[in-house]
Amino acid sequence: MSIVQVSGEGQRRTFDGSQVQSIAEQVFSAMIDDDPSALVLWAGLFPDLEDSMDAWVDVTGPWTGRVALTTELTTAHDLSRALLGMGPEEPVGDDDVADAFGEVANVVGGNVKTLLTEVGRLGLPQVADAAPPMAGTVLHELRMAWRGRPLAVIVTAAE
Repeated sequence: MSIVQVSGEGQRRTFDGSQVQSIAEQVFSAMIDDDPSALVLWAGLFPDLEDSMDAWVDVTGPWTGRVALTTELTTAHDLSRALLGMGPEEPVGDDDVADAFGEVANVVGGNVKTLLTEVGRLGLPQVADAAPPMAGTVLHELRMAWRGRPLAVIVTAAE
């Protein structure tokens, strides 16, 4: 995985994909599953996501970019149920999914932002069928499995 170097205010910081992976694993373990093995790197060929849902936060400041999570809609619903302490078959509304999945992206994004620079702003979390395009470079695309289901964490640097 590539290493990103960010300079600003006399400071230089670096981060790599393993740090993003560690952040995602810690966030999921703390917020969703008390089990650190519930979110792991995907083994094998990552499947095409059917009926996908994205949650993302944009970072602005000396470094501008986006931290996004993408998964299938059913997984986003199950993730929301787990975060909200709901039963596995309990109905979850669209607003609850947007709030819960967005909050997970917000916490992952906020932790990634601390790797980049102390100066900068984290935008409000957004959730949609697809994140709007961002011109830039994908720095890290971590293909992961949450409870055996595909979930990607993508860090993009804006142009």
